[in-house]
Amino acid sequence: MAKNNILVVDDEPEIREALVIYLKSDDVDVFTASNGLEALEILEKETIHLILMDIMMPQLDGIKTTFKIRESKNIPIIMLSAKSEDGDKILGLNVGADDYITKPFNPLELVARVRSQLRRFTNLGSFHSNGEEIIQVRGLMLNKSMKTVEVDGEDVRLTPKEYKILELLLENKGRVFSIEEIYELVWNEPIFAASDNTVAVHVRNIREKIEINPKDPKYLKVVWGIGYKIEKR
Repeated sequence: MAKNNILVVDDEPEIREALVIYLKSDDVDVFTASNGLEALEILEKETIHLILMDIMMPQLDGIKTTFKIRESKNIPIIMLSAKSEDGDKILGLNVGADDYITKPFNPLELVARVRSQLRRFTNLGSFHSNGEEIIQVRGLMLNKSMKTVEVDGEDVRLTPKEYKILELLLENKGRVFSIEEIYELVWNEPIFAASDNTVAVHVRNIREKIEINPKDPKYLKVVWGIGYKIEKR
């Protein structure tokens, strides 16, 4: 039986080394990266079955790396977080992480969570049976495999940034994202003074393309003073 490949992403060498020791005792092959950019490079070259992802890292942190990975892959991701990073931990789960474990962690608990996620992934598969990942809310449908959007069966042409905003909101139906969260997750850089208007313009353009009446939207809603969300139903 082929071994599972696990990618450990953490900027602390001691933690990476400890995780390699714990995981290799469970008969898996382990790859390591010190930041999100290195992790993405490894994912391009290797078949990875599960990722242990630290949140706070230089160059590209765990939140943005997870969001980037979720553009094309559905492999299990377990976030590694310090107790002081609860807000980031929740955001990580919202952008696509499957589980989290708090540092310092119990090695036995970590291995058990890894086994559980690998078992779920193996049993359920990484995609739907038709090989496509489809998110649908009533007449609005987004196909992640094909990177297409339809409304009531009609194709909708979105720019890359518009598509990413809509995908983020659809993957987290009912959750309100602030303008800052949307900008940092979609543009992959810290928000600056003019960014608020950038996000608002893109949202307005999305509404004009997916809503019958953009002034009375049924999909993409504004929550005044907080941000935007996609209605669950």
